[in-house]
Amino acid sequence: MRLSRITTFLCLICVSSFCWAKDGKSAASFSFDESATPVSGIKAPKGFKVELLYTVPKESQGSWVNLCADPQGRLIVSDQTGSLYRITVPPPGESGKPKVERVPIKLGQAHGLLCVGDTLYVVVNGDEKEYKNGLYRVRDTNHDDQYDSVELLRRLDGHGEHGQHAVLLGPDHKSLYVVCGDNTPEVKTNRSRVPRIWDEDQLLPRIYGVGFMRGYPAPGGCIYQVSLDGKHWDLVSSGFRNTFDAAFNAEGELFTYDSDMEWDMGAPWYRPTRLCHVVSGADWGWRNGSAKWPPYFADTVPPVVEVGPGSPTGMTFGYGAKFPAKYQKTLFMCDWSYGKLYAVHLVPRGASYGATFEEFITASPLPLTDIIINQHDGAMYFLIGGRGVQSGMYRVTYDGNESTAPANIKTPLTKDQQIRRKLEALHVGDHPDAVNEAWPYLSHPDRFIRSAARTAIEHQPLGDWESRALSERDPEASITALLALVREFPRADRPTGLDLDTPVPTYPAPETARNRLEPMVLAALGRLDWSLLTEDQAIELLRVYELAFYRLGPPSEADRQSIIQRLDAHYPAKRREANVLVTELMCYLQGPSAAEKGIKLLEAAPTQEDQIDIVRSLRLLKTGWTHQTRRQLFEWFTRAGAYKGSANFAMFMTELKNDALARLPKEERAALADVINAPVPQKVTPLSAAPRPFVKKWTMAELRPLVETKLRGRDFDRGRAMFAAANCFGCHRFANEGGAL
Repeated sequence: MRLSRITTFLCLICVSSFCWAKDGKSAASFSFDESATPVSGIKAPKGFKVELLYTVPKESQGSWVNLCADPQGRLIVSDQTGSLYRITVPPPGESGKPKVERVPIKLGQAHGLLCVGDTLYVVVNGDEKEYKNGLYRVRDTNHDDQYDSVELLRRLDGHGEHGQHAVLLGPDHKSLYVVCGDNTPEVKTNRSRVPRIWDEDQLLPRIYGVGFMRGYPAPGGCIYQVSLDGKHWDLVSSGFRNTFDAAFNAEGELFTYDSDMEWDMGAPWYRPTRLCHVVSGADWGWRNGSAKWPPYFADTVPPVVEVGPGSPTGMTFGYGAKFPAKYQKTLFMCDWSYGKLYAVHLVPRGASYGATFEEFITASPLPLTDIIINQHDGAMYFLIGGRGVQSGMYRVTYDGNESTAPANIKTPLTKDQQIRRKLEALHVGDHPDAVNEAWPYLSHPDRFIRSAARTAIEHQPLGDWESRALSERDPEASITALLALVREFPRADRPTGLDLDTPVPTYPAPETARNRLEPMVLAALGRLDWSLLTEDQAIELLRVYELAFYRLGPPSEADRQSIIQRLDAHYPAKRREANVLVTELMCYLQGPSAAEKGIKLLEAAPTQEDQIDIVRSLRLLKTGWTHQTRRQLFEWFTRAGAYKGSANFAMFMTELKNDALARLPKEERAALADVINAPVPQKVTPLSAAPRPFVKKWTMAELRPLVETKLRGRDFDRGRAMFAAANCFGCHRFANEGGAL
């Protein structure tokens, strides 16, 4: 089993997101026999039965990617490149073949299907040869049980597997939610819960690799709330890469499974597939190339859980399934590339949720595209297919010994969740007292509450709260308020065209480059006593400094020197996230100690991702170098030439090295020619640890009681360092860092 998973990982790494996550250019298709994956090869939990109901004739009916049920329990499906079909399936436990009918309308190529009463909503994402892409309403106007009316409600300009995707019914049953990937141009909206102040917000110039979707700026993938007639559109949340589907829980909270950019694997900006709690107004930080926001940035919120490499497709809660109670409450998520149907078990955590997940159904191949619970018969139905591969329809039922009686699916909202919802109500509409209502929550310990409060304030006129933000004295509230304040100002030198970045300034910067607000913001940040901040608050403070420079421009020479001195006193920091940000700021400000301290961090960093995170800032540093520190930097480039990653990785490394070489004086380039041109070693581990002395030969009998009873108060950073010291990262992947196993 382990061998097959490793083989699957290595073989699929370049196509690891159908969702379709992945760009059409590098798309590869699996090769199947002319039959869907047999159930004998599918693994499911004990007591669950998987049936292959229908193998789709590829030549006549294509490859099915989308699925919903009508009020009679019949299934509506779509071929990715062809028509819609209606399937009447025999009841669970009865024999017989499904009845498959082509829906007699000129519409198909759907990535989203939803039946609401006698209306079928269709999100078309196709080649536009016969009909335009967009959201359609399809109806049976003469009541003959056949759809005959096709109405385009809104043209959507996305194309391909990063275009518009799912449509689902809102918890109020009075609205729709439409999910769009990052290649869907922003839809004109009536309102936006996301403050329309987004930017790239990456302080140093990014690197692009092959440049897939280069020049596509924020907001990236978006989720919209839409009226049933398709006339009113609200932007709910943005900054996704290419989320394909979404699902509401019983409390009306929305979740989506966002895709990774598999070409980034091996680099620190690789973001694995992850389950996101789609809270109002949040920007999830998708940006092109190396500019993606990590989850510790203060201007975003963290995912519920990171899953790993994969290709997110359909998802649904188990509500209405005739399953044991545990699985009635479960969120099911499809992964196309690895053939895994995940069961995610959510638990309230503060104002959001935490989760654990398991592999519920797996097989190889099993390119899952969509999944539903049919409320008519209580069974789960899923499809495999997409990209022209052999497609099939399956049914999952439970015939084990546990009760399948309807469970109580409701989980009372926590106090923090209720607070968040109260603040989210301020994101739309006219709320004259919104600033006063939200301000006390800027200092709340929960990130989701702070984010909701900040978003509420960002929607209000700046004049109502600018002076309050500058005079706030509570550390957490001050940091959050100043974050909101600097985000209100667009870059004065915002570039156009493909280059979305601002170059590193030359110091001293001209006075004309400074915004009138910047000295006041920097003074307010300077009042905060760093020694009284928590580690998380220090990371947030560093992020606000970054945004202040990015949005407002380079500081004055006096402020630059003062901030360098302040940062230097806390450099290196305790947390690696803080070290990444301090290194970036010091290199932006051209701090004289950045070279020496940055190289020390580089030499001590345990993973290739950690090391690259330091080098991507050091590559742009001009000052403070010695011959020895430059040599150490280019020796690292030689070692790193043997590091492993996905399709973008070699180009990332080339870009980093070329940027560093461009800032290398000619005399130094000649003196370092031996190391600059040194051959790449055949094999290297990210951290070559010094030999460690033999201490004791432990036995399992000695270790077991320690592991089982004495692991409280563990030092995870030290554990991570030991994982590196034993060179485990060289092969093994843990928490989305390291090798391929």
